[in-house]
Amino acid sequence: MIGGAAWSWWIGFHIAVVVLLVADTFLPLHGDDRRSHILSWIWTGCLVLMAMGFAGWIAMKEGHATALQFVAGYTIEMSLSVDNLFVFLVIFQGFHVRTEQQHKALAWGVGGAIVLRAIFIALGVTLIHRFEWITYVFGAMLLWAGWRLMSQSSTHDVLPRFLRRMHPAEGSLLPVILAVEATDVMFALDSIPAVLAVSRDPFVVYTSNIAAILGLRSLYFAISSLLDRLRYLHYGLGALLGFVGLKMILAPWFDISIVASLGVIGGILTVCAIASVIANKVENKRRQRDAGQESSQ
Repeated sequence: MIGGAAWSWWIGFHIAVVVLLVADTFLPLHGDDRRSHILSWIWTGCLVLMAMGFAGWIAMKEGHATALQFVAGYTIEMSLSVDNLFVFLVIFQGFHVRTEQQHKALAWGVGGAIVLRAIFIALGVTLIHRFEWITYVFGAMLLWAGWRLMSQSSTHDVLPRFLRRMHPAEGSLLPVILAVEATDVMFALDSIPAVLAVSRDPFVVYTSNIAAILGLRSLYFAISSLLDRLRYLHYGLGALLGFVGLKMILAPWFDISIVASLGVIGGILTVCAIASVIANKVENKRRQRDAGQESSQ
Protein backbone atom coordinates (compact mmCIF):
# COMPACT_ATOMS: atom_id res chain seq x y z
CA MET A 1 0.00 0.00 0.00
CA ILE A 2 1.04 3.61 -0.55
CA GLY A 3 -0.68 6.66 0.87
CA GLY A 4 -3.33 4.45 2.47
CA ALA A 5 -4.42 2.92 -0.87
CA ALA A 6 -3.54 -0.37 -2.54
CA TRP A 7 -0.95 -0.36 -5.34
CA SER A 8 -3.61 -1.68 -7.72
CA TRP A 9 -5.71 1.45 -7.13
CA TRP A 10 -2.82 3.77 -8.00
CA ILE A 11 -1.85 1.72 -11.06
CA GLY A 12 -5.46 1.45 -12.29
CA PHE A 13 -6.03 5.20 -11.86
CA HIS A 14 -2.88 6.10 -13.81
CA ILE A 15 -3.76 3.68 -16.61
CA ALA A 16 -7.11 5.46 -16.91
CA VAL A 17 -5.32 8.85 -16.89
CA VAL A 18 -3.00 7.80 -19.72
CA VAL A 19 -5.91 6.46 -21.79
CA LEU A 20 -7.88 9.67 -21.32
CA LEU A 21 -4.86 11.84 -22.15
CA VAL A 22 -4.28 9.90 -25.38
CA ALA A 23 -7.97 10.18 -26.30
CA ASP A 24 -7.92 13.89 -25.51
CA THR A 25 -4.86 14.38 -27.74
CA PHE A 26 -6.55 12.91 -30.81
CA LEU A 27 -9.92 14.61 -30.38
CA PRO A 28 -10.37 17.66 -32.68
CA LEU A 29 -11.23 20.06 -29.86
CA HIS A 30 -9.18 23.03 -31.05
CA GLY A 31 -11.02 24.11 -34.18
CA ASP A 32 -12.92 27.36 -34.52
CA ASP A 33 -15.93 25.64 -36.08
CA ARG A 34 -19.18 24.81 -34.31
CA ARG A 35 -18.47 21.05 -34.45
CA SER A 36 -15.24 21.38 -32.44
CA HIS A 37 -16.94 23.68 -29.93
CA ILE A 38 -19.77 21.21 -29.35
CA LEU A 39 -17.30 18.31 -29.11
CA SER A 40 -15.35 20.22 -26.44
CA TRP A 41 -18.50 20.54 -24.33
CA ILE A 42 -19.38 16.86 -24.85
CA TRP A 43 -15.88 15.67 -23.90
CA THR A 44 -15.84 17.95 -20.84
CA GLY A 45 -19.20 16.48 -19.79
CA CYS A 46 -17.89 12.93 -20.31
CA LEU A 47 -14.86 13.64 -18.10
CA VAL A 48 -17.11 15.02 -15.36
CA LEU A 49 -19.36 11.95 -15.57
CA MET A 50 -16.32 9.65 -15.38
CA ALA A 51 -15.08 11.56 -12.31
CA MET A 52 -18.48 11.10 -10.66
CA GLY A 53 -18.38 7.41 -11.62
CA PHE A 54 -15.01 7.17 -9.92
CA ALA A 55 -16.55 8.83 -6.86
CA GLY A 56 -19.22 6.12 -6.92
CA TRP A 57 -16.51 3.46 -6.98
CA ILE A 58 -14.80 5.11 -3.99
CA ALA A 59 -18.15 5.10 -2.18
CA MET A 60 -18.44 1.33 -2.67
CA LYS A 61 -14.86 0.68 -1.55
CA GLU A 62 -14.28 3.28 1.15
CA GLY A 63 -17.71 4.63 2.08
CA HIS A 64 -19.78 7.69 1.28
CA ALA A 65 -17.73 10.05 3.47
CA THR A 66 -14.55 9.43 1.47
CA ALA A 67 -16.48 9.72 -1.80
CA LEU A 68 -17.88 13.08 -0.74
CA GLN A 69 -14.34 14.22 0.07
CA PHE A 70 -13.37 13.34 -3.50
CA VAL A 71 -16.37 15.25 -4.89
CA ALA A 72 -15.56 18.28 -2.73
CA GLY A 73 -11.88 18.23 -3.78
CA TYR A 74 -12.84 17.80 -7.43
CA THR A 75 -15.34 20.67 -7.25
CA ILE A 76 -12.84 23.00 -5.61
CA GLU A 77 -10.12 22.17 -8.11
CA MET A 78 -12.44 22.52 -11.11
CA SER A 79 -13.67 25.87 -9.82
CA LEU A 80 -10.16 27.21 -9.27
CA SER A 81 -9.09 25.80 -12.65
CA VAL A 82 -11.35 28.33 -14.37
CA ASP A 83 -8.92 30.97 -13.11
CA ASN A 84 -6.15 29.04 -14.91
CA LEU A 85 -8.14 29.36 -18.12
CA PHE A 86 -8.03 33.15 -17.89
CA VAL A 87 -4.25 32.94 -17.60
CA PHE A 88 -4.02 30.53 -20.55
CA LEU A 89 -6.05 32.98 -22.61
CA VAL A 90 -3.69 35.84 -21.71
CA ILE A 91 -0.63 33.66 -22.46
CA PHE A 92 -1.92 32.59 -25.87
CA GLN A 93 -2.92 36.14 -26.79
CA GLY A 94 0.41 37.49 -25.56
CA PHE A 95 2.42 35.00 -27.62
CA HIS A 96 -0.02 35.13 -30.56
CA VAL A 97 -0.42 31.35 -30.46
CA ARG A 98 -2.64 29.90 -33.19
CA THR A 99 -5.59 27.74 -32.13
CA GLU A 100 -4.07 24.47 -33.36
CA GLN A 101 -0.84 25.25 -31.47
CA GLN A 102 -2.81 25.97 -28.31
CA HIS A 103 -3.95 22.34 -28.32
CA LYS A 104 -0.33 21.13 -28.38
CA ALA A 105 0.83 23.60 -25.72
CA LEU A 106 -1.97 22.57 -23.36
CA ALA A 107 -1.18 18.89 -23.96
CA TRP A 108 2.36 19.42 -22.64
CA GLY A 109 1.00 21.70 -19.93
CA VAL A 110 -1.45 19.12 -18.59
CA GLY A 111 1.20 16.38 -18.63
CA GLY A 112 3.64 18.55 -16.70
CA ALA A 113 0.90 19.65 -14.31
CA ILE A 114 0.21 16.03 -13.33
CA VAL A 115 3.86 15.51 -12.35
CA LEU A 116 4.05 18.82 -10.48
CA ARG A 117 0.78 18.20 -8.61
CA ALA A 118 2.02 14.76 -7.49
CA ILE A 119 5.14 16.39 -6.00
CA PHE A 120 3.23 19.24 -4.32
CA ILE A 121 0.54 16.94 -2.90
CA ALA A 122 3.11 14.49 -1.50
CA LEU A 123 4.93 17.42 0.11
CA GLY A 124 1.74 18.97 1.48
CA VAL A 125 0.39 15.74 2.98
CA THR A 126 3.79 14.92 4.52
CA LEU A 127 4.06 18.37 6.10
CA ILE A 128 0.57 18.15 7.59
CA HIS A 129 1.19 14.68 9.03
CA ARG A 130 4.52 15.69 10.58
CA PHE A 131 3.75 19.27 11.56
CA GLU A 132 0.10 19.75 12.50
CA TRP A 133 0.62 23.52 12.88
CA ILE A 134 1.30 23.79 9.14
CA THR A 135 -2.48 23.69 8.62
CA TYR A 136 -2.66 27.22 10.04
CA VAL A 137 -0.02 28.34 7.54
CA PHE A 138 -1.99 26.78 4.67
CA GLY A 139 -5.19 28.36 5.99
CA ALA A 140 -3.54 31.78 6.16
CA MET A 141 -2.24 31.33 2.59
CA LEU A 142 -5.78 30.63 1.40
CA LEU A 143 -7.20 33.64 3.23
CA TRP A 144 -4.54 35.86 1.66
CA ALA A 145 -5.18 34.39 -1.80
CA GLY A 146 -8.92 34.95 -1.36
CA TRP A 147 -8.41 38.57 -0.29
CA ARG A 148 -6.04 39.11 -3.25
CA LEU A 149 -8.73 37.93 -5.66
CA MET A 150 -11.57 39.91 -4.10
CA SER A 151 -9.57 43.14 -3.82
CA GLN A 152 -9.15 43.43 -7.61
CA SER A 153 -11.69 44.86 -10.04
CA SER A 154 -11.37 41.94 -12.49
CA THR A 155 -9.70 38.55 -12.89
CA HIS A 156 -7.29 40.07 -15.40
CA ASP A 157 -5.98 42.45 -12.72
CA VAL A 158 -5.00 39.49 -10.53
CA LEU A 159 -2.57 38.16 -13.14
CA PRO A 160 1.14 38.74 -12.47
CA ARG A 161 2.56 41.72 -14.33
CA PHE A 162 4.98 39.56 -16.33
CA LEU A 163 2.05 37.65 -17.87
CA ARG A 164 0.29 40.85 -18.91
CA ARG A 165 3.45 42.19 -20.55
CA MET A 166 4.40 39.15 -22.61
CA HIS A 167 5.48 39.56 -26.22
CA PRO A 168 5.06 37.19 -29.16
CA ALA A 169 7.54 34.33 -29.48
CA GLU A 170 9.29 33.62 -32.77
CA GLY A 171 7.44 30.43 -33.68
CA SER A 172 8.60 28.45 -30.66
CA LEU A 173 6.13 26.82 -28.27
CA LEU A 174 8.75 26.34 -25.54
CA PRO A 175 8.20 29.77 -23.90
CA VAL A 176 4.43 29.17 -24.04
CA ILE A 177 4.74 25.73 -22.40
CA LEU A 178 7.05 27.12 -19.71
CA ALA A 179 4.57 29.93 -19.04
CA VAL A 180 1.73 27.39 -18.73
CA GLU A 181 3.79 25.27 -16.31
CA ALA A 182 4.75 28.33 -14.25
CA THR A 183 1.07 29.24 -14.08
CA ASP A 184 0.18 25.79 -12.75
CA VAL A 185 2.84 26.06 -10.06
CA MET A 186 1.45 29.46 -9.07
CA PHE A 187 -2.13 28.21 -8.80
CA ALA A 188 -1.16 24.92 -7.16
CA LEU A 189 -0.02 26.94 -4.14
CA ASP A 190 -3.68 27.89 -3.66
CA SER A 191 -5.59 24.87 -4.93
CA ILE A 192 -3.70 22.06 -3.19
CA PRO A 193 -4.05 23.55 0.34
CA ALA A 194 -7.72 24.17 -0.54
CA VAL A 195 -8.26 20.47 -1.27
CA LEU A 196 -6.27 19.50 1.84
CA ALA A 197 -8.87 21.48 3.79
CA VAL A 198 -11.54 18.91 2.88
CA SER A 199 -9.45 15.72 2.95
CA ARG A 200 -6.14 14.46 4.32
CA ASP A 201 -6.32 11.20 2.35
CA PRO A 202 -3.41 11.28 -0.17
CA PHE A 203 -5.29 9.12 -2.67
CA VAL A 204 -8.40 11.30 -2.55
CA VAL A 205 -6.44 14.57 -2.73
CA TYR A 206 -4.30 13.36 -5.63
CA THR A 207 -7.03 11.72 -7.71
CA SER A 208 -9.46 14.63 -7.30
CA ASN A 209 -6.75 17.07 -8.43
CA ILE A 210 -5.71 15.02 -11.45
CA ALA A 211 -9.31 14.25 -12.45
CA ALA A 212 -9.99 18.00 -12.54
CA ILE A 213 -6.79 18.76 -14.48
CA LEU A 214 -7.72 16.19 -17.13
CA GLY A 215 -10.67 18.35 -18.15
CA LEU A 216 -8.70 21.60 -18.33
CA ARG A 217 -7.89 21.48 -22.03
CA SER A 218 -11.37 20.62 -23.30
CA LEU A 219 -12.89 23.11 -20.83
CA TYR A 220 -10.61 25.83 -22.19
CA PHE A 221 -11.77 25.32 -25.77
CA ALA A 222 -15.38 24.99 -24.60
CA ILE A 223 -15.61 28.25 -22.66
CA SER A 224 -12.72 30.41 -23.96
CA SER A 225 -15.23 32.64 -25.76
CA LEU A 226 -17.25 33.03 -22.54
CA LEU A 227 -14.43 33.88 -20.12
CA ASP A 228 -14.82 37.64 -20.47
CA ARG A 229 -18.50 37.34 -19.49
CA LEU A 230 -17.65 35.80 -16.09
CA ARG A 231 -16.99 39.25 -14.67
CA TYR A 232 -17.60 38.30 -11.04
CA LEU A 233 -15.68 35.02 -11.14
CA HIS A 234 -12.77 36.38 -9.10
CA TYR A 235 -15.13 37.40 -6.29
CA GLY A 236 -16.61 33.90 -6.19
CA LEU A 237 -13.21 32.20 -6.23
CA GLY A 238 -11.95 34.62 -3.56
CA ALA A 239 -14.92 33.76 -1.33
CA LEU A 240 -14.33 30.04 -1.99
CA LEU A 241 -10.66 30.29 -0.97
CA GLY A 242 -11.61 32.33 2.09
CA PHE A 243 -14.16 29.72 3.14
CA VAL A 244 -11.80 26.74 2.85
CA GLY A 245 -9.04 28.75 4.57
CA LEU A 246 -11.31 29.42 7.55
CA LYS A 247 -12.41 25.79 7.52
CA MET A 248 -8.79 24.67 7.76
CA ILE A 249 -7.90 27.13 10.56
CA LEU A 250 -11.05 26.47 12.64
CA ALA A 251 -11.03 22.67 12.19
CA PRO A 252 -9.70 21.91 15.73
CA TRP A 253 -12.63 23.79 17.32
CA PHE A 254 -15.39 23.86 14.72
CA ASP A 255 -15.87 21.03 12.24
CA ILE A 256 -17.79 21.77 9.03
CA SER A 257 -19.12 18.61 7.41
CA ILE A 258 -18.31 17.73 3.80
CA VAL A 259 -21.99 18.00 2.84
CA ALA A 260 -22.18 21.52 4.32
CA SER A 261 -18.91 22.44 2.59
CA LEU A 262 -20.25 21.28 -0.77
CA GLY A 263 -23.40 23.31 -0.19
CA VAL A 264 -21.40 26.46 0.58
CA ILE A 265 -19.10 25.95 -2.43
CA GLY A 266 -22.05 25.32 -4.73
CA GLY A 267 -23.88 28.37 -3.37
CA ILE A 268 -20.87 30.65 -3.87
CA LEU A 269 -20.37 29.56 -7.48
CA THR A 270 -24.09 29.78 -8.26
CA VAL A 271 -24.36 33.33 -6.91
CA CYS A 272 -21.24 34.30 -8.87
CA ALA A 273 -22.64 32.89 -12.12
CA ILE A 274 -26.10 34.45 -11.69
CA ALA A 275 -24.62 37.85 -10.79
CA SER A 276 -22.40 37.72 -13.91
CA VAL A 277 -25.36 36.85 -16.15
CA ILE A 278 -27.52 39.65 -14.71
CA ALA A 279 -24.68 42.21 -15.00
CA ASN A 280 -24.04 41.23 -18.63
CA LYS A 281 -27.73 41.60 -19.51
CA VAL A 282 -27.89 45.02 -17.85
CA GLU A 283 -24.78 46.17 -19.72
CA ASN A 284 -26.08 44.85 -23.06
CA LYS A 285 -29.36 46.74 -22.57
CA ARG A 286 -27.43 49.90 -21.70
CA ARG A 287 -25.30 49.56 -24.84
CA GLN A 288 -28.38 49.01 -27.00
CA ARG A 289 -30.04 52.06 -25.45
CA ASP A 290 -26.93 54.22 -26.00
CA ALA A 291 -26.63 52.97 -29.58
CA GLY A 292 -30.29 53.81 -30.20
CA GLN A 293 -29.82 57.31 -28.81
CA GLU A 294 -26.76 57.93 -30.98
CA SER A 295 -28.51 56.74 -34.14
CA SER A 296 -31.50 58.99 -33.45
CA GLN A 297 -29.35 62.11 -33.14
